[in-house]
Amino acid sequence: MSTLVRYRVDGPIARLTLDSPENRNALSTELVDQLHQGLTQAVAEPGARVVVLGHTGGTFCAGADLRETAGRDPGDVALDRAREAARLLRRILELPIPVIAAVDGHVRAGGLGLVGACDLAVAGPTSTFALTEARIGVAPSIISLTLLPKMTPRAAGRYFVTGEKFGAQQAAEIGLVTVAAEDVDATVAELAAAIGKGSPQGLAASKALTTSRILDEFDRHAEELTKQSAELFVSEEAREGMMAFLEKRPPRWAG
Repeated sequence: MSTLVRYRVDGPIARLTLDSPENRNALSTELVDQLHQGLTQAVAEPGARVVVLGHTGGTFCAGADLRETAGRDPGDVALDRAREAARLLRRILELPIPVIAAVDGHVRAGGLGLVGACDLAVAGPTSTFALTEARIGVAPSIISLTLLPKMTPRAAGRYFVTGEKFGAQQAAEIGLVTVAAEDVDATVAELAAAIGKGSPQGLAASKALTTSRILDEFDRHAEELTKQSAELFVSEEAREGMMAFLEKRPPRWAG
């Protein structure tokens, strides 16, 4: 099995690095499993006070790995992917250690959900974000559970439907990221050092205050949105949207 998520400890920092640049760090089953393993290691690490989730390559995360649909029933794949995504986002929210997303590249689809689930997010000058699901006939169903609590309502109302691309500064202004930084590593180091002064109990309890309401809403709506995500994915409109995207042509919507 190849290593898709690299783990190392740097003082109080447990570093998880998405390292599958050939498919833009897409959320394959294997990568998600390794990310869970890394989070488990971080919690068990005696001196760890913060997790930094970074990436190699020019993309932080492009969302689901569509290559894994080959040879399987699309409905089963869609349901499995939605449940995997929900479980991963919830895991980050409930982790007793704060998580910082260190982003200096492109973020799309499920990647935005990861950023939303993290307690802090630092985005560098090469970062771009876009929610393009509506353009291919689906919706940001599962990731709305972590994005809507963070983004301003007006921004969500805009970017969920326009699919526009925006940068780090705009992402900070609308609440998607904490800081738009010229130097991601330096800014992350400063934030991690500040968090590292906290006690394990103090950090866990303080983080829980910020995530408890998000988790309540998450548990209330996760199954419903999981089913919605799967149903949209296997719809005729979604098939046309994905084919149009792959063939680089305008979609021919039936409605």
